Amino acid sequence: MTLLAAVAYAVLGLVKLASFRATTFDLVIVDQAVRNYAAFRPPYIPVLGMFHGRGMDYVQLADHFSPIYALLAPLYWIHDGPGTLIVAQAALFAAAVPFLWNYTRRVLGVAPAYLVAAAYALSWPVAQAVAFDAHEVMFVPVLTAIMIERYHAGRERTAFLAMLALLLVKEDMGLMIAGVGLCLFVMGERWRGTLCATFGLGAVLLIRGLVTSVFGGSSQDFWAYGHLGPDIPGALAGIARDPLAALLLPFSEEAKVDTLFLLTWPTLMLCLLSPLSLAALPHVLERMLSDRPQWWQADFQYSAFTVIIIICAGVDGLSRLLRRLERSDDATVKLLWSAAACVVALTLVPRFALDQLYHPSFYKEPKAAAAAEAVSKIPDGVVVEAPNSVGPALTGRTTVLLWGPTSHNAPWVVADTARWEFPFGSFDQQVAKVGELQAQGYVIVFERDGYVVLRR
Repeated sequence: MTLLAAVAYAVLGLVKLASFRATTFDLVIVDQAVRNYAAFRPPYIPVLGMFHGRGMDYVQLADHFSPIYALLAPLYWIHDGPGTLIVAQAALFAAAVPFLWNYTRRVLGVAPAYLVAAAYALSWPVAQAVAFDAHEVMFVPVLTAIMIERYHAGRERTAFLAMLALLLVKEDMGLMIAGVGLCLFVMGERWRGTLCATFGLGAVLLIRGLVTSVFGGSSQDFWAYGHLGPDIPGALAGIARDPLAALLLPFSEEAKVDTLFLLTWPTLMLCLLSPLSLAALPHVLERMLSDRPQWWQADFQYSAFTVIIIICAGVDGLSRLLRRLERSDDATVKLLWSAAACVVALTLVPRFALDQLYHPSFYKEPKAAAAAEAVSKIPDGVVVEAPNSVGPALTGRTTVLLWGPTSHNAPWVVADTARWEFPFGSFDQQVAKVGELQAQGYVIVFERDGYVVLRR
C-alpha cells in the first residue's frame, strides 16, 4: 500500500512537471534551496528574493524556517532537478502509512488498520498537497504519525524526538506542539502538557520574532491577521475587545465551513470525540482566523499538515465511544466504521487531485511541445526570467527568476502571452511587456503558440 501510494503521488507530480503544469512558486523556490544545500552553500532562493526586491542572495530560511530541506540534499547528488523533490515528497507522504497502520492495528484491529491506512492514502488533503508542486508539508504527516504511534506504543523518547523535528519544518509548527501539550494536559499529563505548550508557543515567538529576521526576513511577512491587529499583542487585544466576533470568525465564510467539514467528515465526525484533535486545533485556527482566503480553502496543501492527527483522532474517538457504550470488543462496529471511512475517502477522490490520474486528458498538454521547444532555446548556466509554468523546466540548468511586470534585466526571457500567468493582471499586460522588452533592445529568437523567447 505504501509503495502504490508513493508511485501514484509521484506520477501525479511528474506528469504535471513534464507537461508544464508545475509552477515556479513553489517548486523552483524549493529546488533552488535544496540545490544550494547539496553544493554546501547557503540555501539561496534568488527567484523569491528578486520577486520581493531583496536580492539574489535571499535565503530560504528568511522566507519559511525549513532547515529540514537540507535532508533532501544528498538526493541531488543522485539526480539534480525538481523531479527529485516530487519523488521525495511522494515517498514521504506514503511513509506515514505503516505508522498509521500500526497505531490503528493496536486500537481497532488488523482489518480496520488496512482500511484506515487506505483512507489516508486516498485522502483529499494528501491529494491536494502532492498535486501542488513541493512544500515543507511533505515532512509533517510522517513525523506526526511517528509521534502519535510511538507515544501510544510507550516509546516516549522517539515520540518527542519526532515532535521536536517538526520545529525544523516550518516556523509555525510550534503551534502544533502547543496543541500536543493541550492534548496531553486534557489526558491528565498536566506537567508534560504544560511544558509542551509553553515550549511550542515559545518556539513560534522565537523563530518568527528573531530567527527569521537574522536571516533577512521579517516577522510581518506572513502576518495575516490585520483585521484583528497589527501584531500579536494587537491581535490579542482585538480578540479581548470582541471575543464573540473572534469566536465566530472561523465560521464566517462558506469556504471555511466547507474546509472544516471536509477535515472532520472522513472520520464520520468521531475525531471530535478524541483529545487528539486538540493537537490540530492551533494550526487549524491559524488558518481560519487569517485574512488570506487561500489559507481557508481546501484547494491547496495546508490541510495536509493536520490530516494524520485528524485520522488518528477518529480512530481514538471510536475507541472511546465504544468504551463508553461498554462495547470495546465489538469488532463489527470497528470494521464498519473503518470501511465507512475508506468509502468516504473514495467518494471524495473525484472532487480532488487524484481524480486526474484515471483521465487520459491529464497526460496530454497541447502546448507542451511548444513550451519544450522554447525552453530548448535557453543556454545552460544563464539567468532567465520565465513564466510561472515554465520555470520548473529550466531550474535544473539555469538560474530562474519569475517573469512579471517588473523586469530584472536578465539576459534571457521566456514569455507566455497565450494564457494568464502569475503575477500579471491580464493577457494585454503580458503582450505589452514583450513589446516593452523589445523597445529596450531585447530580440525575439523564438515564437510559437504564445511562447516568446527574447535575448538581450
